[in-house]
Parts: sequence; structure tokens; C-alpha cells
Amino acid sequence: MAQNCLGKIRSYYARLSEKEKKIADYILENPEKIIHSTINELAEDLGVADATVFRFCKRIGFKGYQAMKIALASEVIEPIQQIHEEISENDSVKTVTEKVFKSNVRTLENTLEILNGHSIQKAVELLLHAKRVEFYGTGGSAVIAMDAFHKFVRTGIKAFSFVDSHFQLMSSSQLSEQDVAVIISHSGTNKDTISIMKTAKSNGAKTIGITGYPKSPIGQNSDVALFTSSEETEYRSEALSSRIGQLSLIDALYVNVMILNKNIANQSLERIRNAISDTRI
Repeated sequence: MAQNCLGKIRSYYARLSEKEKKIADYILENPEKIIHSTINELAEDLGVADATVFRFCKRIGFKGYQAMKIALASEVIEPIQQIHEEISENDSVKTVTEKVFKSNVRTLENTLEILNGHSIQKAVELLLHAKRVEFYGTGGSAVIAMDAFHKFVRTGIKAFSFVDSHFQLMSSSQLSEQDVAVIISHSGTNKDTISIMKTAKSNGAKTIGITGYPKSPIGQNSDVALFTSSEETEYRSEALSSRIGQLSLIDALYVNVMILNKNIANQSLERIRNAISDTRI
């Protein structure tokens, strides 16, 4: 799959250092110039060290400057209008809708590019062997946590979720070493969510963090960390954009668990179908 260089830069932008943002701004404003520049020329233009440019390329997911240039050239040379178009007040309803859909597609593509296969594998193993799985998130992330519960209750694994943060804290205090806490927070810095994670860990529970910021407390302190990528625009916050990535990560975990826990999951599905059958006309 071809790597979207400009999209990657925008996705990582909020997480970059000031020097890295300087490089990012220059590339975004002068993509055609970059593909004809050496790493030394770019560094000299910006007044930074070659090593800083190299680290920037690694930071956004490329092996080095040359790999980034190749990806960038494929975007610049091909006269394709970039998906990342800011929504304008003058856009028609159809145009706005198209831009939102394309933004979601880009979020999924960028999240997939930064996804660590080993981390997904480890997360699936933790979930499979858990006696109890609880999904935690506050604010918008609480909705994602409830969606995760809605899926995982079908797996045959005991799954739980609460919307109220106090209930979440109380519930996390009852976890044990046999349990898994899935912590969802885009910023990874929400005080309530961090407190819930600390409580779960203090009781020996394993933790799976889903966040957009690797260096956040959630990203750094989870037993397994899964990262999403998203962009912020004038009409759509980065946190809102990240939810499609969070939902997809949870879908991936759910499907993997269902496949590996097939017999028990099928029994659970049958019981659920029987239970809700009378609710339908």
C-alpha cells in the first residue's frame, strides 16, 4: 500500500516538537521543492541539523529521507487533488459530505499504517484469556467503550462497560489479575481515565490502551498500547475524527477474538439472538 506522506504529516502534526513542526510546515507548503532537494539542502534552508530531518522522517513512519521523498513524489507528480481539503462555508452539502467521508477513509489508512501487528496480537491474547473484560472511556470515548461492550458481549467473554466515570472507577477497583481493562482516550491525558487505569493496574489487571498519543500517560503505561491517527480541521476536532479509527481497532480485536473463540462465541451469539428475538416484529 502506498504511503500517504502529506496525510501522515498532518496526522502526526499535533504530536510533533517545535522543530519537527517547522519541518512539517515547510514540506506541506513546498512539496514540489522537497522532492528535488537533498536532506542537506532542506536542513540548511530551515536552519536545523540533518539528523533532525532524519528523525522527523522516522517519526512520521518512513525509514529515512529518501523513502519520504519517494512517497511525497507519488503524491505531487500525480496531479491528484489531495483528499485533505478544508471544509469551506461555501461548500455544498454534497461536497461537505464527500470531504467528511474522505477524511474518515484517510484516518483509517493512516491508522493502519502505524498499527503494530505484535501489539494487536498481544491484545487479542490478553482478551482471549481474560476472566472479565471492562471497557473504560469518558466523554466521547465513553460511547466507544459502550460500542466495544456491545460487540464483546457476543464473544462469550464476560464484558462490561459503564458510562458514568465514578461507576467506572468503582468497577476498576474490583478487577483482579485475571481481568483486562481496555482504556480508551484520544488524548491519553484525561485525569479520570488515568485514575481508572491506575486503579485497574494496582489490582493486577492487564491494561490495553487505545489512544492517539504514544507519549501520553495512557500510551506509556498500558501493558499494550494501540494507536490511532487523525487530523483536526476547523469544523471537526481531532478527537472526533479519531473515533472512526478507535471503532475500527475495536472491530479488529472483536473479529479476531470471535475467530479464535469460535465455539464459545457461537453459543453466546445463539443465546443473545434467542433473548432479543421477541423484541422484533
